[in-house]
Amino acid sequence: MAKKKSYQDLGDLEKLEKQWRKLSGLHHRKEWSAVVIRAATAAEIAANLAIRDEFEARSEFDAKFVSSLLVWANGLQGKVTRLLKPLYEGDPKAKKLKPLIPIMERINSKRNAVAHAGEFCNSEEADIVVENCRTFVEGLVRLYHRDFQLTDHKFESES
Repeated sequence: MAKKKSYQDLGDLEKLEKQWRKLSGLHHRKEWSAVVIRAATAAEIAANLAIRDEFEARSEFDAKFVSSLLVWANGLQGKVTRLLKPLYEGDPKAKKLKPLIPIMERINSKRNAVAHAGEFCNSEEADIVVENCRTFVEGLVRLYHRDFQLTDHKFESES
């Protein structure tokens, strides 16, 4: 029997899919605030994936240095504004990122309200964040993995 990889040993795409799978159970248990945090984490991992891919394609920086930049950028908004936007400057990807920025800002705002201000969410708010995260994640990841699609969860077809 193959040994299960530890979370730290997973690639960004595997981490992203794992985060997204967790949404179903949280939603079923009506843990709305946790749904928001988990979905926003998936969005941040999508940003990590894009940043790592850009650095790998454009530089010879090692993975440890790029990881330190991800920590420095601090959160979804920091990763998008401090790293992705400058990396995309003059690149056709900038046009694809532009409509994702207001979506990222909505995700980040709700996530921070939950994580830092202790705000609670209801099912409608959580579902809006999930849909925003789906749009952001798929829009960004498809720049690197053209056929990427997040799994549909049963609750997404109920609304």
